Amino acid sequence: MAKEIINRVASSKLITIDLEDYYPQGKRVVFDIKNWLYEELILREKDFREQVKNHDWSQYKDNYIALTCSSDAIIPSWAYLLLTAHLSSFSKKIIVGGLEMLETVLYQEIITDLDLSKYQNVPVIIKGCTNKPIPPSAYTLLISKIQPLAKTIMFGEACSTVPLFKKNAKN
Repeated sequence: MAKEIINRVASSKLITIDLEDYYPQGKRVVFDIKNWLYEELILREKDFREQVKNHDWSQYKDNYIALTCSSDAIIPSWAYLLLTAHLSSFSKKIIVGGLEMLETVLYQEIITDLDLSKYQNVPVIIKGCTNKPIPPSAYTLLISKIQPLAKTIMFGEACSTVPLFKKNAKN
């Protein structure tokens, strides 16, 4: 008779945290103001304000926006503030920077708001494989938040993890 196969991972106290489960739904948009500049280099206030006034901001409804300028122009702070003033009633989030910065800000808010009580004195696996663009900084923020609580922290998949942290027996 064959022995019954027991899934010890499923019956353990291991808790897997998959940051992909928290990925905010919504379109990500890079809003590059380069084309609104004179010769893609100089921000002329009157022309810039005219572009802002005539732009259809409703197309960004429920989007996450990364404001940027891909040319070497020096952009005054008020320009990003003016864009934000027009975008804020339509978009979910607006940052100045690229897509990675946008994802970092989103995950910073998510991880800050996580209820961490279930990670108290249990072994934790931070899942490593994702199909969505999880920024590396999200993982560092997560481990710094759960390390004071977790018994152990590993990275990867239940079948092959990399140990990262183990609480001292004294703690």
